[in-house]
Amino acid sequence: MTDTTTGGAFGGLTIDFGGTAADTEAAPVEAPEAVATGDPVTARIVIVGAGPAGLTSAIYAGRAGLDPIVLGGHEPGGQLMLTSEVENYPGFPEGILGPELMARFRAQAERFGGRMIDEAVDRIDLSTRPFRLWAGGLEYRADAVIVATGASAIWLGLESEERLRGRGVSACATCDGFFFRDRDVAVVGGGDTALEEALYLTRFARNVRMIVRRDAFRGSRILQERALSDPRISVEWEAQVAEVLGETKVEALRLRDSRTAEERTVAVDGVFVAIGHRPNTDVFRGWLDMDEKGYLVPDTTTASRIPGVFIAGDVDDHRYRQAITAAGEGCRAAIDAERWLEEQGVLTADEVAEVASSMPW
Repeated sequence: MTDTTTGGAFGGLTIDFGGTAADTEAAPVEAPEAVATGDPVTARIVIVGAGPAGLTSAIYAGRAGLDPIVLGGHEPGGQLMLTSEVENYPGFPEGILGPELMARFRAQAERFGGRMIDEAVDRIDLSTRPFRLWAGGLEYRADAVIVATGASAIWLGLESEERLRGRGVSACATCDGFFFRDRDVAVVGGGDTALEEALYLTRFARNVRMIVRRDAFRGSRILQERALSDPRISVEWEAQVAEVLGETKVEALRLRDSRTAEERTVAVDGVFVAIGHRPNTDVFRGWLDMDEKGYLVPDTTTASRIPGVFIAGDVDDHRYRQAITAAGEGCRAAIDAERWLEEQGVLTADEVAEVASSMPW
């Protein structure tokens, strides 16, 4: 794979997904042996997704001797690849860049035998075991599958918004609100997510300006009342963001009136886009249970309704959406999968004992 560069949003840092950070060139991903023969690639467990949940699953599955294959998609690393400074992940008191944190996750998974394939799954068959998944023109077969494909923030689709992500544009107040202490910020959206983000930001920001394209909120009544009664929150009704202004950081917004198309500029130091998230679950539609928004619904613990298929991370979590909670679910899913495989006789008691004796638990 080519190297993943943060494009200026993270000070020009280049992440080498071969396991180190700050190198200028990334090591290529080694293709499976089946490339030459066209035969299916077999594994005890395949993990779909390479964010905090997927890579934590790979760490635990690797330590259990399961030799996991991780199908990471075309944008491995998840949403932390769009995050600059991460200060709320335990173990990094000085903070760490999001891409560097994910590079460390990946290196640790590879240390325990995780095989990383940066290809997206485009077709699956979960009707029988071994389960079958197709990615990058190859077929993968697995006795167990962990789905950790995450969810992606819905953005406005502006060039200026994309250019200034990590430089004042964010989709997570819990992640980045701390950086805007005593600053003026804007929250784009009128639903529950936007109202929750705006109320949270009042802990840090001097003023929170909500940008709502309609003449009313869509969120719950209690959140509306709290926002409207908070002296730090103001609302720009019937307004849309036409452009995020600033060269190296956010300096202002150009707003367009939804009725008259008139434009005006408002000064802000940060913009939080809160118009929702989209779970990356399309390929699993019809196979796994989903709610009305497309998030996967586990059956028990991390198990899905299909025995041997497990779920972890933001793909089913639309409440917390934090790296630490995703990693925790990845741990749970790997342990659940390991125990299930042992129950099925795929992972024998002797193998469990052998792995336990060889690992520095």
